[in-house]
Amino acid sequence: MSDHNITVKDEVDDIIEKNGYDDHFHEHHGEDKYKSGFIGKYIFSLDHKIISRQFLITGIIWAIIGAAFSVFFRLQLGFPESDMSWLKPILGKWIIINDAGVGALSQEFYYALVTMHGTILVFFVLTAGLSGTFSNFLIPLQLGARDMASPLLNMMSYWFFFLAGVVMLSSFFLSTGPFSGGWTAYPPSSALPQASSGSKGGMNLWIISMTFFIVSQLLGGINYVTTILNLRTKGMSMWRMPLTIWSFLITAILGILTFPVLFSGVLLLLFDRSMGTSFYLSEIFIQGAALENVGGNPILYQHLFWFLGHPEVYIVILPAMGMVSEILSVNSRKPIFGYKAMVFSMMAIAFLSCIVWAHHMFTSGMNPFITNFFVLFTLIIAMPSAIKTFNWLTTIFRGNIRLNSPMLYCIGFVSLFISGGLTGIWLGSSTLDIQLHDTYFVIAHFHLVMGVAAFFGMFAGLAYWFPKMFGRFMNESILKIHFWVTLIGAYCIFWPQHYLGLAGVPRRYYRFDSFDTFAGWEGVNAFISISAIVVFFVQLLWVFNFFYSIWKGKKVTEKNPWHANTIEWTTPIDAPHRNWPGKLPTVERWSYDYSKDEDAEQDFITQITPYAPGEKVEH
Repeated sequence: MSDHNITVKDEVDDIIEKNGYDDHFHEHHGEDKYKSGFIGKYIFSLDHKIISRQFLITGIIWAIIGAAFSVFFRLQLGFPESDMSWLKPILGKWIIINDAGVGALSQEFYYALVTMHGTILVFFVLTAGLSGTFSNFLIPLQLGARDMASPLLNMMSYWFFFLAGVVMLSSFFLSTGPFSGGWTAYPPSSALPQASSGSKGGMNLWIISMTFFIVSQLLGGINYVTTILNLRTKGMSMWRMPLTIWSFLITAILGILTFPVLFSGVLLLLFDRSMGTSFYLSEIFIQGAALENVGGNPILYQHLFWFLGHPEVYIVILPAMGMVSEILSVNSRKPIFGYKAMVFSMMAIAFLSCIVWAHHMFTSGMNPFITNFFVLFTLIIAMPSAIKTFNWLTTIFRGNIRLNSPMLYCIGFVSLFISGGLTGIWLGSSTLDIQLHDTYFVIAHFHLVMGVAAFFGMFAGLAYWFPKMFGRFMNESILKIHFWVTLIGAYCIFWPQHYLGLAGVPRRYYRFDSFDTFAGWEGVNAFISISAIVVFFVQLLWVFNFFYSIWKGKKVTEKNPWHANTIEWTTPIDAPHRNWPGKLPTVERWSYDYSKDEDAEQDFITQITPYAPGEKVEH
C-alpha cells in the first residue's frame, strides 16, 4: 500500500471520528448479540452482507441449471437428427431411444426445458438473484445504516426464496415431469391436469413455488423501501443518494405493487385446477368429452400475468441500470450526467411499465381502439429509456476512462440495451407485432434487452463490489476473456433470430426441418446452437473465477481500491456486522464529485468530506 493510500485511509477515519453520527449502537446492541457459531453466522444469518451472498450463490446455482436447460433444447433445435442417447444418464426416461438405437429428446420434456429455462432465469436469477444480492448488500452500506430495517424479515425473504427453489427443483423428480406449458403458464393447458403430462403434479409444484417466491419478494421489497426511507445516515438526503439506491427503491416499490397481482392470478389458477371453479375455463373439450366448466375466460389470466409480467422486465433491468450508472461515473472519473433526469426517468419507466402490459396481447382479439392506447404508451416509454442512454453516453464522453472489467461490462450493457431496446419499438406497434408475435423476433428482443443486458449489469456489479464483498479481487484477465466471448456470443445467438422472426419462424417449436417453409434456416439454427454452447461453457469459466477468487484472489490492501465517492468504501476491508466499528459517517455532499478540481492531488471527493470554505456546491 502506498503512502498516499495510507494518508487517504487515515483522513477518512479521522473525518468519521470527528464529524460522524453517533447512534449509540454499543449502548443498545452489544457486539455479543451477533456472535454465534457457523450456523448462526452463515446459514441463518441476520447480517445483510451474508444474506446478500446467500442470494448470490443460490442465484449462481440456478443460473447454471437454467442455462444448461437452454443447451439441451438448443441441441434439439440445431441438430434435430443427431443422436442424443449420450444424455440418457443425465435425463433418464426423457431421452427416447428408437429401434435403431438413436436417442431423441422427448417432446414433452423439450417443452418442460423451455418452460423451466424461462421461469428459472426470469424469476430465480434475474429477479431474486440480482435484486436480492445487490439490494441487500448495498442499501445499508451506501446509506450509512447498520443493517436492514428488519434483519429477521430479511432472513425470511431468503429462506422463502430457497424454499421456492427446492419446490421447483422437486418437480423434476416427478414421474410426470415438471410443468411444460411455457413460463407464462397460460390456461387452459395450465388449468387442466389432463391437458398434458407436465400439467399434472408439476404444475401444482410450479404454483406452490411461485407463491413462496412472491412472498420472498414482498418481504424483501418492504424491507428495502423501509430501510431507504428511514435509516439513512445524517446528511444523506434523498438527492444525495447514489443512483444505485434510487434504482433499488423504485424496483422495490414496483414489485410491491405488481407481484400481488401475479399471486391473485396463480391463486385463481389453483382454484380452477382443484376446486371446480371457472375463472379461466369455458366450453373445453378434452379427447372429445365436454368439461363442465363454463363462464370463464383465459384472457383474464393474461391480463393478470402481464400486469406483473411487463413491470417484471423493469424489475430486472432497473437495478442493473443503477449499478451501471454508478460504475460508468467512477471509471470515467466524471460526475454522472443529468443526475435528477436519471432519477425521474426511472420513475417514469416504473409508472409507464404498469400501463402498457397489454402490448403482449395484441393477438388476443383486443378492441383496436384499446390497442391504440397501449401502442401510444409503449412508444412513450422509449423516451425515458433514451434519456438514460443519452446520459450514459454523455457521462463517458471525453472522460478519463479506465477500461477495467467492470467498465467493459457496463459498456456491453449499454450496447445490448440500445440494440435490444430498438427492436422493442417495432414490437410496440400493433401492426408489426401481429406479424412478429410468437416468432423468434420476440425471443431476440427480450433476451438482448432484458436477459443478456441484465446479466452484464450483474457481472459489472460483481466485478466492482467483489472486493467489498469478499476482500479480494476477481481475476481480471479471465473477466475480460469472459466479457468478449459473452458479448460476441450473445450477438451471434440473438441477432440472427431477428431474421428468423422476420421470416415467420415460430418460437417453442420442437423442430423445423419437417416444414418446407422453415427448412432453409437449418444452418442458422445450427450456428445459433453452437454459439449458445460456447457461451454456456465460458459462463462456467466465470463461475470458476468467482469461487476461486473468494479464497485465492488478489487481496484488497486499501479500503477504496476504485477511488470512489460513495460511503461503502469507508468501512473496514473486512466490515463487521454493524458495518462501521465506531460512529456512522456523516454525509456532506452528493455521490458524484469527480474531477472537480484539476489542481487537486486526487480526482475524487468522498461523500463524507465537508465542503471547503468558498467551494462551489455542484449539486
